[in-house]
Amino acid sequence: MFDIRPILLVIGILLTTLGCAMLLPALVDLALNEPNWTAFAASAGFTLFVGVSLAIVTWGRTDNLSVKQAFILTSAVWVALAAFAALPFALGSMQMSYTDAFFEAMSGLTTTGATVVDGLDGAPHGLLLWRGLLQWLGGIGIIVMAIAVLPMLQIGGMQLFRMESSDTSDKILPRATQIAGSITVLYVSLTALCGLSYHLAGMSVFDAVVHAMTTIATGGFSTHDASIGYFQSVSVDMVGAVFMIVGSLPFVLYLQAVRGNAVPLMEDSQVRFFLLLVVALIALAWIYEISIGTDALWRALQLAVFNVISIVTGTGYATTDYGQWGPFALAFFFCIMFVGGCAGSTSCGIKIFRFQVVLQMLKVYLSRILYPHGVFVPRYNGRALPDNVTAAVLSFFFLFFICFIFAALALNMMGLDNLTAMSAAASAIANVGPGLGDVVGPSGTYKDLPGAAKWLLAFTMLIGRLEIFTVLVLFSPVFWRT
Repeated sequence: MFDIRPILLVIGILLTTLGCAMLLPALVDLALNEPNWTAFAASAGFTLFVGVSLAIVTWGRTDNLSVKQAFILTSAVWVALAAFAALPFALGSMQMSYTDAFFEAMSGLTTTGATVVDGLDGAPHGLLLWRGLLQWLGGIGIIVMAIAVLPMLQIGGMQLFRMESSDTSDKILPRATQIAGSITVLYVSLTALCGLSYHLAGMSVFDAVVHAMTTIATGGFSTHDASIGYFQSVSVDMVGAVFMIVGSLPFVLYLQAVRGNAVPLMEDSQVRFFLLLVVALIALAWIYEISIGTDALWRALQLAVFNVISIVTGTGYATTDYGQWGPFALAFFFCIMFVGGCAGSTSCGIKIFRFQVVLQMLKVYLSRILYPHGVFVPRYNGRALPDNVTAAVLSFFFLFFICFIFAALALNMMGLDNLTAMSAAASAIANVGPGLGDVVGPSGTYKDLPGAAKWLLAFTMLIGRLEIFTVLVLFSPVFWRT
């Protein structure tokens, strides 16, 4: 018989954590005499009541999860957290509809960065802090999921990163708890270092704290409508670029480096491929800017470095409206939206290792055409790729773009123009944030989209963040019969 208690236990614990987190912006607003603190206090009370109740009822019943329970838990946690995280937006002084509130909460937790909020410069401090906290919590949640859960579920080739002593599904909860402890210490340390760097670069303490959380999480929520462009600072841009890269590299390799073994971080093929790709894309964008005379030489380099890194990593900050650079820029930034960072990071998108697997398969295929009697084996990080990994990666690519096409067509049918529909769908499924064009571009928001479009995009953010299969498998009758 299917046991729902382990799922409710985890949801209860996480809702309790979320409720405690709501008290931080409440205290900030209260200290600044901003009336919005009551919305956070009420939301925290209700969330804590539900979370603690679920935890008490199910506490100590089990510490094991089957694969089926893990699939359900992974999706249920993100939906439940978004549903409760939306409460301060809906009850607060900005008087957002629940549709807008849920969209903002889902965008935060999935570290997408798409927003329906305008007038950020005059928004309550607690609300700005809450948006940053959501992305920060979502970032650490994604890391733990990518390291402890997805490899066991063999999602989209993630079994490549299966860790020793984590071979059975009944170790998912203990393994996730163990990993979460180590990752949290590292995650907090990197966030503090990023915040200090931002402050030294010229940000206020509040701006530095919020931007540090959303930078390490590669989320992209800002405290200003102009995003990072508000600060007009080379130092701020460079700090942001460095820590967006930091958030896009595998955190497991950071843990090994902290413990005295930095060799894997330096020699990992995924890391090297990612860094080389970023450099190549920056060079291409810089050359294009120079060719069209957008800005002076070094200003053009500054814009290319920051905005390319922001979009490739899925962070979504902006220092300029690159959509105004011409048709090539639109196509360029649209394509790099899909890339993403490394597996086991806070970054999103398709992930670098999948591109590496596809390139290895292409290389082997071409070699077999040239040398029909030769024996060629696709490899990743020096190890032979199992057939189930290559099949999973190809399936992921296929389903990823099918979902993107479906979302874009659905948005187009809702009345959105072609550019807005395609870029919004791409931005949502790749968890980037800003799209292209005047409506959802770097200088716009998703506020004016129809309600149905916002719910569709929220769902698209979810499936993109949870690696497609994790969510869509729940809609299969076979899954529920097994």
